[in-house]
Amino acid sequence: MSIQRIDSNPRLSGAVIHGGLVYLSGQVPTDRSLDCAGQTREVLAKIDDLLARAGTDKTRLLSAQIWLKDIATDFSAMNEVWAAWLPQNSAPARATLQAPLASEDVLVEIMLTAALPE
Repeated sequence: MSIQRIDSNPRLSGAVIHGGLVYLSGQVPTDRSLDCAGQTREVLAKIDDLLARAGTDKTRLLSAQIWLKDIATDFSAMNEVWAAWLPQNSAPARATLQAPLASEDVLVEIMLTAALPE
């Protein structure tokens, strides 16, 4: 089976397609001046773009990993944006954790796996 990489650089690929699955790397916001809700919306827009470029969409999500800088402060805001973005009956298996993220001003990072259409 072939492996296709999208938005690759020497360290990572934005997405990797293999065996009927799309693996997205952790997506972080570009505008880091936004609050957690704003950063989450921006990250989800990046995810929509990567999924479309890979040939799938958010109705085919299988799993999600979400990291928050401060889960006590930002979980509700992130979850509200997430729930509004997620199509009905499309919820993936998901874990949300608190973690020190790569940059002080990043409040949320999201990594997904999705299925390709059959």
